[in-house]
Amino acid sequence: MSLESFTIMRHELLLTLSFLVILLAEVFTGEERKERVRGLAVIIFAIVTAVGFLPLPEGSIFGDMYRATRTTSLMKNILNIGTLIVFIQSYSWLGRAENRDRIHEYFMLLMTTLIGMNFMISAGHFLMFYIGIELATIPLAALAAYERFKNRSAEAGIKLILSSSLSSGILLFGLSMIYGTTGSLYFSEVAAEVRDMPLVILGFIFFFSGMGFKMSLVPFHLWTADVYEGAPVNVTAYLSVVSKGAAAFIFIIVLFTVFPVIIATWEKTIWIIAVLTITIGNLFALRQKNMKRFLAFSSIAQAGFFLLGFVGGNQLGMTTVIYYALVYIFSNLAAFGIVGIIADKTGRESMDDYDGLYRTNPGLSIAMMLAMFSLAGIPPVAGFFGKFFLFVAAAEKGFYVLVTIAVLNTIIALYYYLLVVKAMFINRNETPIEPFKSDSMSKLGLAICLAGIIVTGFASGIFEMIRNLSYGI
Repeated sequence: MSLESFTIMRHELLLTLSFLVILLAEVFTGEERKERVRGLAVIIFAIVTAVGFLPLPEGSIFGDMYRATRTTSLMKNILNIGTLIVFIQSYSWLGRAENRDRIHEYFMLLMTTLIGMNFMISAGHFLMFYIGIELATIPLAALAAYERFKNRSAEAGIKLILSSSLSSGILLFGLSMIYGTTGSLYFSEVAAEVRDMPLVILGFIFFFSGMGFKMSLVPFHLWTADVYEGAPVNVTAYLSVVSKGAAAFIFIIVLFTVFPVIIATWEKTIWIIAVLTITIGNLFALRQKNMKRFLAFSSIAQAGFFLLGFVGGNQLGMTTVIYYALVYIFSNLAAFGIVGIIADKTGRESMDDYDGLYRTNPGLSIAMMLAMFSLAGIPPVAGFFGKFFLFVAAAEKGFYVLVTIAVLNTIIALYYYLLVVKAMFINRNETPIEPFKSDSMSKLGLAICLAGIIVTGFASGIFEMIRNLSYGI
């Protein structure tokens, strides 16, 4: 294996190099200059994100355990965009006195999880896939417990690590059954040996259950709201968007490449789970007043919409999932960004606190309105096109009942998203949130999100580009 062959691992190598730079900055930076690492990390990661879009050779290394294609590179670039926005949105929060001594740890943990997610996406072997999952999950528990002086943050970290341990055990048990049946853990060899047999189906069910925890699919979603509420807002945003997007990417890769022979089985399973996830996520979101819990159940419902692309089982399904992930990143990070700004400035997280927000902070109100419109799927913002393409992908395969249920749930989602808009623009409040100015980095993060919401909706070439790149895995 030549040195040049390692260039296909460009994303992982750049992230590892960035990690080492931040680590050296921790060693050689004095206490009075710790805050400068925030800007250094943002600049470095912006460079990593930009370099990721350069042409990348395709191929495989480590005996086909690691594979790089145009599709996997696109997926990694989308995750990089989301992580960069999280870095930018975290800038002001990390400047608070209680966080200044742990700025380096925050960025290093985020980079470590992203390296794990990249290994997951490029895996051609279930051991590589499993190592990637663990590398992505364990640092997330530390991030959830980042605010060490808050009991709810420590509780979030404990709940995340316990639920992740359980899900990993279930997933690994399923993989052991698949290995016992096929005699291999390579994706290509397993795909050639998989048959519609009881042990294979049982192994797949355990595998599906483990991935259901990672994506917060019903009935594996019970940890989500508590962890999202207890973790810092920026960590919650990362969990909701980047972590979930990575899980969706690797899940659809495995389904399309390893289990196409039993598609009749997993299509029915996904059909049922999609209906349950969308419906229960929406119904519980209706009851929420805390904005982080509200967005947590909203993200559960959004995970159900991802599954509409899965049932397609074809290139259009793959394209719609990737496109929807891109749209979802911009929309959800815009919403979490505003929640984070308000929580940082005022300490308020309840929806009732947003009453009359437009009168005191019109800019934030308009930005939140666009984010809610996109998450709800209101035209002409990007969320509408994302949901529309998902419906088309499912309908093309004849899942008309599933599409009908999803459309009806979209109406329910529209109602509770508009509750936030109503609170800001219509409801009156005797003690509204005081006017305040956001810092420049928070404004930059919101500007990127809002630009993404608008551009990805109006620029039809983006969907076509994704379609051309997602020709296969």
